Amino acid sequence: MKVLVIGAGNMGLTYATGMSKSKLLKKGNIMVLDKSKEKLEEVGKIAYFDAIDKLEDCVPQADIIFLAVKPYHSEELFQRMKKLVNPEQLFISIMAGVTINFIQESLGVKKVVRAMPNLPAQVGKGLTSYVSAEEVSRLELFMVEGLLDTTGKSLRVKNEKYIDASTGISGSGPAYVFYFMQSMMEAALQMGFSENVSKVLVSQTFTGAVELFNQNNLNPDTWMEMVASKGGTTRAALDSMEDNNVNELIKEAAFAAFGRAVELGEEY
Repeated sequence: MKVLVIGAGNMGLTYATGMSKSKLLKKGNIMVLDKSKEKLEEVGKIAYFDAIDKLEDCVPQADIIFLAVKPYHSEELFQRMKKLVNPEQLFISIMAGVTINFIQESLGVKKVVRAMPNLPAQVGKGLTSYVSAEEVSRLELFMVEGLLDTTGKSLRVKNEKYIDASTGISGSGPAYVFYFMQSMMEAALQMGFSENVSKVLVSQTFTGAVELFNQNNLNPDTWMEMVASKGGTTRAALDSMEDNNVNELIKEAAFAAFGRAVELGEEY
């Protein structure tokens, strides 16, 4: 089985690197294509990738093709690819907003999987939600899940609506966490801590809280109550967040990302 990754950006290389460790693939069976000479030079230094700059030299050879380009490049790419693909090939798209139907019609193929990864995939802690066209077999879905899991965890969803919804939660979600972390670090600096100490205070707090959450079956409300005693410091912080409607603002932000994902899908 040969895999082609089209697009050597952050996520394309993340998946290529993850898949290179998969038992489903033999060494040397991953091709990476990009039009940037600088990117290809970078890829060429990695022993287990074949760096390629022409579609003709890699698309016909591939069994699975990862589409990891920016959505606005998809139409031009598909026009160039269409004459090179065949019905037996499986396509996995991580292009935000680009629908399965658009890919099928643009390339004249049926076997398409649409996936939404997130940035922690770069450190093997990603979450990729995915959905497939009906033409993708159970065996092929098993392979897809195995490849996606090389960057963390994968989650199969019912339909493309949930891909858009997961964009608002897990896809864009790391940025919300970083936003909260940045605010806490700024507060720590204003309290007199150094930048390095502020980073340790905040990062370890997040790491510890997530680990507690993952190792137990308690919901966030219960954990908050365990930390916050009546009249104490944590209660003062939580009361301030409630007074400032932070809960609703976070949900509004997630729905804003969800709505934008739907809008992008209407373009394709």
